[in-house]
Amino acid sequence: MRCDLSCFCSASNRIIGAKDHASIQMNVAEVDKVTGRFNGQFKTYAICGAIRRMGESDDSILRLAKADGIVSKNF
Repeated sequence: MRCDLSCFCSASNRIIGAKDHASIQMNVAEVDKVTGRFNGQFKTYAICGAIRRMGESDDSILRLAKADGIVSKNF
């Protein structure tokens, strides 16, 4: 029995296939609000190649980071 773990695009919920070599996965560090230091935790975002080809990856990552509270809402 073969069991594959699928990776989904954080921005569009599309499945990221094995041959999607334009896709990226990045970890964004969570920072303590008082000290400004890394607190040992991070959020992982996966962006598929289609979003990157459209030039929407920067906006998608910013939207996701705002929703997770990493970036302030008025940024």
